[in-house]
Amino acid sequence: MKKLMMFFVLIFIGLTIVACGSDDEPVNGNDASSNEETGSEGVNKEGFPIVDEEITLSLMAPGTGIEEWDNMVTLQQYSEMTNINFDYITPPMSDFQTRLNLAFASQDLSDIIFAAGTGNLTPGMEVDYGRQGVLIPLNDLIDEYAPNLRALMDENPEIERSITTPDGNIYSLPFINNHPTAVWPRGPLWYKGDWLQNLGVEELPKTVDEFYDLLVRFRDEDPNNTGQDDTIPLTDVQMNSSRAWLMAAFGMKEWGIEEHDGEVRYAPSSENYKAYLEFMNRLYEEELLDPETFSQADEQKKAKGQENRIGLFPDWFSFFTTGQSEEEAIENPMFQPLTSDVSPELIVPGNPGISRGTFSITSLNEHPEATMRWIDYWYSTEGRDFFDKGPEGYIWELEEDGMRVPLDPPEGYDSSEDYRATLTPAYGITAPMLGDLVENEPRSDFELFIFSETEAKITPYAETPFPLVYLTDDEQSTVNTIQQDLNSYVEQMEARFITGVEPLSNWDDYVQTIESMNLEEYVQIHQEAYDRWAQN
Repeated sequence: MKKLMMFFVLIFIGLTIVACGSDDEPVNGNDASSNEETGSEGVNKEGFPIVDEEITLSLMAPGTGIEEWDNMVTLQQYSEMTNINFDYITPPMSDFQTRLNLAFASQDLSDIIFAAGTGNLTPGMEVDYGRQGVLIPLNDLIDEYAPNLRALMDENPEIERSITTPDGNIYSLPFINNHPTAVWPRGPLWYKGDWLQNLGVEELPKTVDEFYDLLVRFRDEDPNNTGQDDTIPLTDVQMNSSRAWLMAAFGMKEWGIEEHDGEVRYAPSSENYKAYLEFMNRLYEEELLDPETFSQADEQKKAKGQENRIGLFPDWFSFFTTGQSEEEAIENPMFQPLTSDVSPELIVPGNPGISRGTFSITSLNEHPEATMRWIDYWYSTEGRDFFDKGPEGYIWELEEDGMRVPLDPPEGYDSSEDYRATLTPAYGITAPMLGDLVENEPRSDFELFIFSETEAKITPYAETPFPLVYLTDDEQSTVNTIQQDLNSYVEQMEARFITGVEPLSNWDDYVQTIESMNLEEYVQIHQEAYDRWAQN
């Protein structure tokens, strides 16, 4: 009996040691899934249904307030296809961050956090809650149950690097935008086409000197044929849209931290930025840049455009400013990137096409394998089309030639987009999916024009200014402290330098002020974060 009791005591001690030791072991996405026993059973790795027996999961997402998710036909059909049902928790977008924070604080979490975005599920939260085990690592699940996402990540290694946290784990999936215009970091600049025709311009400027000469002609040669001195060669609102395109002519990709050949720098303290300011000050002094650039609102800019007074202007599409039709807007060419003596090679800022924080699985989820298979369909071409436009018969139908044709919305809806918002959750939020053109849809002449201009003038020269990196808690805290004052000062001084209120002879004082704001530490933090990113 004593030997038997000692045997059980030793077993108990051994189990206790194992249990205690497991608390100190790091969670690594490359290890076997901790939910292996409960999750993998009954999960089909291919085709539908995903699970043989129905399961129900809970999902928390920001709601647009247009339609309850339970009523969305796309989700209803997908539940039938997969055998996975949902309890949807969709607080209004304005309340979502508060509700999500309360859910984390109370541990009253759903199985899935969906379409939160980095504004609500910040990179710091991913790292923190991943380290605590509240969000589970997704690495193994992706490799085993997400062939569509895995293929996209293999095709573009920047995706995996951008969603991998410093501990080597992935805690949230991205929105991946492969649309032809996804490369735009913001709306382009557009020339007024009839002005170019009236002046006999057959080729757009390719250097800053040629650009300057054309703006002078816009000012002096009455390109709008009014017989009045009423033209504005170039306009913007606070330089917020045109800045990036014009800075690129001087070898910069970002109005802040940027990376060049593995080296990180702060562009607004560089000699390249000084050259940009000198050029912009010249445009301002010679009335080639709208004198109201730093004081007007977007509505005022658009009013000038509709009066045919602007030669070059930023907007997502040109007709947003000019008030023209799409057919007329095809005559307004996109800005041709420029070179200069400072930067003889063409370069433009590019959008990486990745949005983080869109899909996380919590530790309360008893079916992580099925969950990963459920979302992976959204990263396929077929799944993207399904969730973007809904099932056939609502806003589209298939013709005999295999082309999709749009259907008119039911009575009571102003547009197909308004109706689409009631059919699918992929509306008004950044959903975890592949973004791209829906296959077999007819393209308008305007769309083809936009794609052609983008392919010729942006895509070949676009570079991501700085990748999506993760900072540690200490790094983020330091960056936040430095960044607010730094950005405020640089923004203020840009307007002063361009308008001549602050002479550029004070450049050295400006740089010294920036450096006194712990600029060296600010750059070093981003250099170390970049180096970690590049090694993933």
